[in-house]
Amino acid sequence: MKKITKYENKKVLVLGLAKSGVSAAKLLSELGAFVTVNDFKKFEENPDAQDLLNEGIRVITGGHPIELMDEEFELVVKNPGIPYSNPLIEKALEKNIPIVTEVELAYEISEAPIIGITGTNGKTTTTTMIGLILNEERKKGQARLSGNIGYPASTVAQEATNDDELVMELSSFQLLGTIEFHPEIAVITNIYEAHLDYHGSREEYVKAKWRIQQNMTDKDVLVLNANQEELMVLAKTSKAQILPFSTNEKVDGAYLENGVLYFRGEAIISVSELGVPGAHNVENALAAIAVGKLRQVSNEAIHRVLSSFHGVPHRTQYIGQIENRRFYNDSKATNILATEMALSGFENEKVILLAGGLDRGNGFDALIPAIKGVKGMIVFGETKDKLIESAKKAGISTILPTENAETAVQLAFDLSDEGDVILLSPANASWDQYKNFEIRGDKFMAAVDKLRKEKDEAQ
Repeated sequence: MKKITKYENKKVLVLGLAKSGVSAAKLLSELGAFVTVNDFKKFEENPDAQDLLNEGIRVITGGHPIELMDEEFELVVKNPGIPYSNPLIEKALEKNIPIVTEVELAYEISEAPIIGITGTNGKTTTTTMIGLILNEERKKGQARLSGNIGYPASTVAQEATNDDELVMELSSFQLLGTIEFHPEIAVITNIYEAHLDYHGSREEYVKAKWRIQQNMTDKDVLVLNANQEELMVLAKTSKAQILPFSTNEKVDGAYLENGVLYFRGEAIISVSELGVPGAHNVENALAAIAVGKLRQVSNEAIHRVLSSFHGVPHRTQYIGQIENRRFYNDSKATNILATEMALSGFENEKVILLAGGLDRGNGFDALIPAIKGVKGMIVFGETKDKLIESAKKAGISTILPTENAETAVQLAFDLSDEGDVILLSPANASWDQYKNFEIRGDKFMAAVDKLRKEKDEAQ
């Protein structure tokens, strides 16, 4: 990593822990800063805080005392999830103290160039596709996944050399805390309405996403979804070179034509050969192709990756079949839009949809066009009654309530025929029954595995 001196003897507050906060605190301490960590969780329930204290880092836990801001901090490194309405953040803004997220620190110390990926949907899948493509024929170094995908950017950046690349998934929350952050290549998969409770308005949400390109120059490349007019209008304000991708028209970049994905006239792969289903994954693949070609990866290597890639965990993840029924885990679908996208990859009349969980105060009538014609729905969790109501409006004849995502598996199998798809795509958060969507997906997959073993033993 670059040995920077700007934080030597500076007082820095790291607000909020989790993986990124721990990483930021350790890095800043190594860079010579006087670090104070403040986390809401009580010390005795906070192993991260205990570890940091053992390393000699000052730790304050059990709340966010406003008097902390009476100290002369010169920087605040904020956990991305902490809102700007937090009293300590409001006080820092009042005092004109810079507030960043740890991806800013990662940029400052990284020897490796950065490829940044953001968007409302498809970030993780696109980031993973890009990482695999860039590593397929690589002779020196590696493309390292980092950021919102689960690997703290400031940890990965410490390990990376100038032979590597950081392929960094970036949320709007992370981007809002950037100042000098500067990727060589940036990707915006799409922009829809999301996180308005955090950003306050769609306009502010879009501004946060658009920060990914704020420091780019005409030597850098911004890969954009040309299907979205809003992005192409914004493109006119960027200094970066624009490389579009589209499923609607032939563009000077990556595009879909007659069921084949192309890059500037060169056929790369057909839609039928992609390892992941759905129109949204065609867009994700086009964005990944664009980055691969910018880095001179061969068409053959890109084809190998995209045909063998079967999704990332919990995102329309193919998990195998039982008696010619295909099972997919899309537990990451915590909202209606994500479930709509998952369904777009299948023929509804062959789909048994498993849905339910905790909503955000919304109904599910917006889901009706997407679920019309599905073979059946198994619903669970706090929202099952709301889902039953909307499913009836959609004309679905078979709607079965059950306890949770695990108990839904046997019901769905019993309802299915050979050639059908059993899709967990909840359209809801998981917190009514599971700590997070990953656990929900893991439990679903375990239930599928149990059913598979039972069927094998019965033969």
